[in-house]
Amino acid sequence: MTGGPATVRIRVAPTGLLLVVAAAAWVWMVTRWGGMSAMPGTMGLGLAAFLAVWTLMMTAMMLPATAPVAALYARTITVHRASRMVVFTVAYLLVWAAAGLPAYALAVGLGQAAHLPPTAGTAVAAAVFAVSGVYQLTPLKDRCLARCRSPIGLMLRYASYPRASRDLRAGAHHGAFCLGCCWSLMVLLAAFGVMNLWAMVALAAVITAEKLAPAGRLVARAVGIASIVLAVVVFWVPALAPGLTGGGMAGM
Repeated sequence: MTGGPATVRIRVAPTGLLLVVAAAAWVWMVTRWGGMSAMPGTMGLGLAAFLAVWTLMMTAMMLPATAPVAALYARTITVHRASRMVVFTVAYLLVWAAAGLPAYALAVGLGQAAHLPPTAGTAVAAAVFAVSGVYQLTPLKDRCLARCRSPIGLMLRYASYPRASRDLRAGAHHGAFCLGCCWSLMVLLAAFGVMNLWAMVALAAVITAEKLAPAGRLVARAVGIASIVLAVVVFWVPALAPGLTGGGMAGM
């Protein structure tokens, strides 16, 4: 019985810490951006500001689904657990921060669609929905999702890393698999509006369900099919993509 409380701390502390950090990120975004309508493009932000906001968004959306993996990784650490888990988490988030660079370029390019004739913006929105939906149904999506859903094999791989760089490499490696799994969902923010909080909440719920729910694979495929359907329906309902058709600008 002497090992019971220690075991509980090993399992719960990383999960609780990541959830607290994610909750703080959500609170900041709701208080800072909650009253704004969906906006096209980069929301008028420069590269540095966009990357900061993007990283905060990824912190809020990704850490809840990643917390169980972090807890499992923490169980492999016997000394300096807190500091090493900080390194693991920071490395994980740095991968998503780096993804903000192509996200910014995409937002700049697609943001121009809001100033094009309505039919052109709608066509771009349809392409975004279609690309996202098709990727959701590919073997690469399945492979990345499998690593996120069953990370035991990854833990064995991480154990082989040199001690000095293990936590950094493990966090970055897991972040890369998460990026491969979820980029197709994040690209939908270009259509819904980068700071569309309702879209962020919905996508965060989908990400969590994909990774943690027993029917996660089915959820991924259902979202892919739904996105392909939206690629067709958006021609009749352009307001489904306010980030590309300007439908979210009315409230500004």
